[in-house]
Amino acid sequence: MIRFCSLLILLATPAFADFSGPVHVVDGDTLHVGNVTVRVHGIDAPETDQTCNDAQGRSWPCGAFVTEEISRRFEGETATCDLIELDRYGRSVAKCFVGGRDVGEQIVADGLAHAYRQYSMDYDLAEKSAQVLGLGLWAGTMQSPAAFRADRRAAALAANPPSTPTDANCFIKGNISGSGQIYHMPHNRDYDRTRINETRGERWFCTEADARAAGWRAARN
Repeated sequence: MIRFCSLLILLATPAFADFSGPVHVVDGDTLHVGNVTVRVHGIDAPETDQTCNDAQGRSWPCGAFVTEEISRRFEGETATCDLIELDRYGRSVAKCFVGGRDVGEQIVADGLAHAYRQYSMDYDLAEKSAQVLGLGLWAGTMQSPAAFRADRRAAALAANPPSTPTDANCFIKGNISGSGQIYHMPHNRDYDRTRINETRGERWFCTEADARAAGWRAARN
């Protein structure tokens, strides 16, 4: 019985493993390491189209600058990564190291990204040091990347308000995301915050059978 239970535990444990490969920079906090898409653990860099203000209050394209600067430093280098988890988009959230140095820590310490405290306090002190020294983005002012994304989502929803089901019995939400076509039931974690935009091909379903027949799969959470 003990051996059988141990086998069940092993089967239920995600087979996370370390990996390595050449780096291709996607944006300020996303890398391709070999054939693995990596969301760098514990950091939040400005979005590629985000702007900041310099010390004189002038707007400048800080998101594009950060991507270019990180590319200059790490593009083509070999990284070794410690996988922490998979995010809801299927990306590998990992700590990566180049030449033995923590990539995320370097980025935050040089003022090129925020410490993502919602998920980790690993780089809290690195960010505070960069802020005190006025390094990188801290030489001016910048909206947090999370707030920038929230404002952008709000503007998109205002421009394209989500639909509501025409039939009260058809309450299953067929959402399209980076993970594919996913349907959400009321008991699923993301049901309340999932919005249906029919102009993008999203839709409402009356039954799970209808959703599966149309090519949607059930949300995991």
